[in-house]
Amino acid sequence: MAHSDFRTPRLHVPGPIAEGATVPLEREQANYLLAVLRLADGASVLVFDGASGEFRARVVQTGRKAAELAVEARSRPQPPAPDLLYLFAPLKHARLDYMVQKAVEMGVGRMRPVLTQHTQASRVNLERMQANVVEAAEQCGVLHVPAVEPEEKLDRALARFAVDEPGRRLIFCDEGEETTNPVTTLAALGPGPLAVLIGPEGGFSDAERRTLRALPFVTPIPLGPRILRADTAAVAALAVIQATVGDW
Repeated sequence: MAHSDFRTPRLHVPGPIAEGATVPLEREQANYLLAVLRLADGASVLVFDGASGEFRARVVQTGRKAAELAVEARSRPQPPAPDLLYLFAPLKHARLDYMVQKAVEMGVGRMRPVLTQHTQASRVNLERMQANVVEAAEQCGVLHVPAVEPEEKLDRALARFAVDEPGRRLIFCDEGEETTNPVTTLAALGPGPLAVLIGPEGGFSDAERRTLRALPFVTPIPLGPRILRADTAAVAALAVIQATVGDW
């Protein structure tokens, strides 16, 4: 499998991209290439749109602060999109940014914020979340750009889950599990699509935990003997799931 060239700047651009195409750049992107990175006319960059693969392109300066890209050869084909659905209680500001960025790096396919009883953030900035998704994909060589789905209350998300996600198992990270080892439970899961649910800083309420444990499509797992912050728990859960039953 071809690996990304981390020495060449990468940009996410609207698709579809094809060899020989010309891609106009938004003002912010042109400023980033010309003023921040100080790239000269003809400099090489990598571009991707989340669906067409990755291409090499040349910077074509069309004005003092304007540029477009001339697309050349494809450098990497588009892999299949990851099928891991990530549901999480949103955090505030920088910690949410961190959690979203790490989810992209860990191979999440879709993201869906869920509002729980103890969720700290009352409003979710979906545009900011999507911007963090794109930035993480640009920086880490990721070709798939996960979709950020609208937030919804946990009870609504669970009520729709079996209908909207038929056959998908929801892995629920529960600090109340009697065991501390998630690997045994995960290894016993059969094949099929997965989702993972991470709670808020204050944890799930007792009523939410009872509801989750009663659903036939839910599998609870622990995350070790220590209490983790929500953003740390997200990284730990995604890592153990990907390593045990995911695409690692």
